[in-house]
Amino acid sequence: MTAHRQATPPTSVTRPAWRTWAQRLVVTVLLALTVGWTSSTAMKWDATFATPAGFGRGLLHGALMPMAWPTLITGRDQTIYAASNSGRTYKLGYSLGVNACGLLFFGWFFTRLRRWRKPGPAAPDAH
Repeated sequence: MTAHRQATPPTSVTRPAWRTWAQRLVVTVLLALTVGWTSSTAMKWDATFATPAGFGRGLLHGALMPMAWPTLITGRDQTIYAASNSGRTYKLGYSLGVNACGLLFFGWFFTRLRRWRKPGPAAPDAH
């Protein structure tokens, strides 16, 4: 008679929870610094234009506005709105940019949240 061996599933090495959170914190801080620097640099570059900001630049400023948080939180002032603008068209672009940025961020966030909350495979009944 031949003995049947039962296959054992490969074991995965799990990291401690504190290490996972520490890694996420470091990545988040680095990402925030990068986003803040990029936003600040883009707004400084945009301020060099002599013409008033219109719809397109309003769209850019609106999209960059939420990204100014890391810079503002660290105590550095940053321009988030063009004082010299074309009026209503700039404001429409700015509003659309803020909302589009929010849609992308919160869409990604809630998709991740749904994945985290998704229940695993059902455990068999022990009856």
